[in-house]
Amino acid sequence: MNGSIYLKFILTVLTLSVIILGYLGISALDRLHRVNVRLLEKIEKGEFIKTAPEKKKVSAEKNFSSNIANLQFFDKNAVSGGRLIRAIEAEPPNLNPIVCNEATASQMYGLCSVSLAARNWEKPEEFLPMLAESWTISKDHKKYRIKLRRGALWQRYTDPVSGREVPPREITAEDFKFFIDVIKNPKVNCAPLRVYYQDLDKVEIHSPYEFTVTWKKAFFGSMSSTLGLSPLPRHFYLKEGEKFDGSAFNDDHVRNKMIVGCGPYRLVRWEKDRRLLFERNPDYFGNAYGIAPSLEYLVFEVIKHPNTRFQALGGKKIDQLGLTPDQWVRRADVPMFKNGSVRRLKYLLPSYTYIGYNQKNPLFRDKRVRRALTMLIDREKIRKDIYFDLAENVNGPFFPGSSYYNKNIKNLPYSPVAARKLLAEAGWSDSDGDGILDKNKEKFSFTMLQIATSSIQQKMMPMIKESLAKAGIDMKIQNVEWSVYIRRLEERNYDACCLGWMSNFDPDMYQIWHSSQRSSGGSNHIGYANAELDKLIIKMRETFDMPERIRLAHRISEILHEDQPYTFLFCPYSLVALSSRYRNVRIFPSGLADEAFWVPPAEQLPVPGL
Repeated sequence: MNGSIYLKFILTVLTLSVIILGYLGISALDRLHRVNVRLLEKIEKGEFIKTAPEKKKVSAEKNFSSNIANLQFFDKNAVSGGRLIRAIEAEPPNLNPIVCNEATASQMYGLCSVSLAARNWEKPEEFLPMLAESWTISKDHKKYRIKLRRGALWQRYTDPVSGREVPPREITAEDFKFFIDVIKNPKVNCAPLRVYYQDLDKVEIHSPYEFTVTWKKAFFGSMSSTLGLSPLPRHFYLKEGEKFDGSAFNDDHVRNKMIVGCGPYRLVRWEKDRRLLFERNPDYFGNAYGIAPSLEYLVFEVIKHPNTRFQALGGKKIDQLGLTPDQWVRRADVPMFKNGSVRRLKYLLPSYTYIGYNQKNPLFRDKRVRRALTMLIDREKIRKDIYFDLAENVNGPFFPGSSYYNKNIKNLPYSPVAARKLLAEAGWSDSDGDGILDKNKEKFSFTMLQIATSSIQQKMMPMIKESLAKAGIDMKIQNVEWSVYIRRLEERNYDACCLGWMSNFDPDMYQIWHSSQRSSGGSNHIGYANAELDKLIIKMRETFDMPERIRLAHRISEILHEDQPYTFLFCPYSLVALSSRYRNVRIFPSGLADEAFWVPPAEQLPVPGL
């Protein structure tokens, strides 16, 4: 997909995605176990411990070299031009990839960024060269020596303060070290990101084009964390000789509204509350290697309401849209689908949705209560009536299509009788006869956050509220905008929430489930802690033996199933509507690769208002 593995496969995992509960984006993974098994086998055999042959000088013309990631998936007959317009329901707060923990921002930055290596779109267990020309890995998995490709450039830009035109400059090892230095700086607001590099010991620069990344200990995710490194433009954030200030970096609102990248696209316009416009980057090194995108413009239109977005698709004002299950089923006979002008694509996402219970609230500290809440939610009815069967049940945080998923665990049944019994065991009863359970003079009443623009949640929450009310639980629903929702999570200022997480190629439960991540900045926003789980998470991080990793994952799922800190809901299908103008459209294990799309000249459309 987009060049930066780091942003694609790690930041995405960290992001509390706005594409939640069936409104999920357009990436998928259905071969997680096979991917990791083959990856491990290749590492152990030393297949990645090699140096690629030197490349000849690249001319200005396309050089279809095999020493570049995913070249084979670009159509040599593609023509340039055209646009791809997507709709988003809210713009991101900023575009700094380090301090902004938001899905849309990550996606946009990924358009403008490239990492050392990229996963093979078809065989994601394979890492292929991008900014790295080659690399070697020590047998103990602790040292990665990287040789950079020469001639890769940062894009040209206008300095927002001085107004000075800054020409393209070459990317060097210093830019990668700067990235790590920023991540490691305790004043930088990037706690979720920092977790993945907490065991990275040092970055040693040998020359402008060669450096070594050393880890303190063997870590299963060190390969993707290292080869997924993207550079950070030191010259954009610091003047020559200036000392880095983490607090200033966080609060640089001018620069954080910009992107200075080295990828296939560049941000050229941000019209607040309306659109963000990207165009092809003329300085992108991939232009010379045959992996330049054909589409000239990518546009993100801010359209808040689902029905308005759907109408925009029918009116050719947007080209691609993630559909809700309701739209997929009930609007299948609209003209744009029947006449073939818009095609529909369906595939499973490596993700799960959930209801999370904030354990700062004493109501949710007893696992009997949490189990009862789960048993009061008729998940099968929700799956059928709201998702229209376009979702798979899940029992834990691992993708159901992988061997990490524990199939021996059976979801708690929908059983109001059993739930009431658990609540009574936990000391809850209706002592005053008002229909609401109470304990020690405290009513069982809480508020569920609801995303204002989520049609799924608008239908699901009243159903849950009614079910809980029958058991004597008062659940209020608070409708909030996405930006407010995110802030409430970060501040731990909520009772219960309904969200989703994306899964990763190399599952790592630390950032979401380890007790150390309960503090503000970590993604264990519900404040859950379990001593055995903490030990298993650490052990899984340090284990390279695949059967043992799977065993640990299964035990992790058993603990979470027993404790029910989340009510695990579904793995939804990705439901995508895409204009039929686009050619070279393929679904890969990790989703659609839109940078390989192209449109014939006769079918190309301009960007409105450009």
